[in-house]
Amino acid sequence: MQLSEIWIYPVKSLGGFSVQQTEVTTRGLKYDRRWMLIDADNVFVTQRQVGDLALFKTAIEANTLHVTHSPTGKILSVNIGEYLPEAITVEVWDDEMDAHEVSEVASAWFSELLGKPVRLVYMPDESLRPVDPQYAQTPEDITSFSDGYPILVIGQSSLDDLNNRLEKQIPINRFRPNFVFTGGSAFEEESWFEFSIGKTSFKGVKPCSRCIVTTLNHETGQKTGKEPLHTLSTYRKAGNKILFGQNVLIVQTGTVSVGEEITVQTTRQLAKFSIS
Repeated sequence: MQLSEIWIYPVKSLGGFSVQQTEVTTRGLKYDRRWMLIDADNVFVTQRQVGDLALFKTAIEANTLHVTHSPTGKILSVNIGEYLPEAITVEVWDDEMDAHEVSEVASAWFSELLGKPVRLVYMPDESLRPVDPQYAQTPEDITSFSDGYPILVIGQSSLDDLNNRLEKQIPINRFRPNFVFTGGSAFEEESWFEFSIGKTSFKGVKPCSRCIVTTLNHETGQKTGKEPLHTLSTYRKAGNKILFGQNVLIVQTGTVSVGEEITVQTTRQLAKFSIS
């Protein structure tokens, strides 16, 4: 099995970009979900509520985050690590953590294009957000503004299996993985416990439950219907959750590159699925 794609999403729920190589840090891939939009109550804003977030594309060049609004071509550029001094307590699901508004200019830019008041915030290095203690392997396991875990891995075979059941194929970006790999059987990544990619190592802790974001066309921001959730529910439903992909914790940091071999040391039992 080989690592075939690496994806980074600097701003939570905005478009991501692929790279050939990146650094794995203690809280996830470098730059991944270190920025986020919040509402007037300091609660995270995602494509679940605002599908138009998919229309913002991101890139990082020369220590600068660039955000492009695809319909208008307008561009916001933010110096990485620059933000206002006052800390804000923000919410992601049930978690509270410290963040800083990047600038009034950046917040106004997003607010104007979205037609609602939002603020762009940044998570500095000193803001530590623990993962769910039910799944943490050590007290030091942390993540960024992700939904809950620092890395999401999906096999190309898993996507191929799903697409073979769909009338219209969908791209991998519907599922917003960090790692995609080739080789192996469909959905086997959900059984991985201890595995390595090159000199970095990880632990798989929980299959990823999927939501309506997977039904959005990330080029238009529009809902496409019930797929792929409808089809996934016929063979990938465990309890009341639809699973696709594996949430992963970081054991050994370092650099990962496309093409590196993936080695699985230990596995655990797969979830039991109901077939309809």
